Amino acid sequence: MIKCIAVDDEPLALEIITDFARKVPFLSLVQTFENAAEAMRFLQDEKVDLVFLDIKMPDINGIQFLKSLKYPPLVIFTTAYGEYALDGFDLDVVDYLLKPIPFDRFLRAATKAQEYMTVSQQKNGDNGHVNDYIFIKTEYKIIKINLEDILFIEALKDYTKIYTPYQPVLTLRSLKSFESRLPADKFIRVHRSYLVSLNKINSVEKNTVMIANQSIPISDGYRERFYEVITRNS
Repeated sequence: MIKCIAVDDEPLALEIITDFARKVPFLSLVQTFENAAEAMRFLQDEKVDLVFLDIKMPDINGIQFLKSLKYPPLVIFTTAYGEYALDGFDLDVVDYLLKPIPFDRFLRAATKAQEYMTVSQQKNGDNGHVNDYIFIKTEYKIIKINLEDILFIEALKDYTKIYTPYQPVLTLRSLKSFESRLPADKFIRVHRSYLVSLNKINSVEKNTVMIANQSIPISDGYRERFYEVITRNS
């Protein structure tokens, strides 16, 4: 079961999400909120897997809310405004639903969240086997990339670029999907646009990581977690 909440300042929108969630057997909607502040207080004490999140809300909007979370759960944006789609991509949300939301589109988004959860659980499970390679769809073919060959991964406007010692590979898959899929003891997020291989780090200086003569920024939101990991391995 995916434990989730919904945040939207429109009561009717919350009613629709509640109704839709009841129809999806793997969703457990535990609470709804009409403002982000209440949801923030709830998440201080409760852990959830997924948030259905409106963007345009008074006081704290959905984007500000998401950026305020230190370790955010999966997020599906639910909004009437299509111009925020790029923000959703930059923030690695699972999906972006435009109101009025049809049930079949809601179900597709929920299924995508379930796939993220399944991969993450397999990756972190004590008995789960993690392959040492991934298959990537790029242009008109699918290529195999060994995890050991990945230097770092960069999120671009419409693509994600995987850097290897040989050549970069472009794919439409989001950076968040790589973060959930790749083993956490080998790869770490250092910036909203960068996921790096711990084994490939040459040096760390202040707010940058050096990998293969490339300088990669460490942003404020990921700095504490990054230094926790490298300190533990020092």
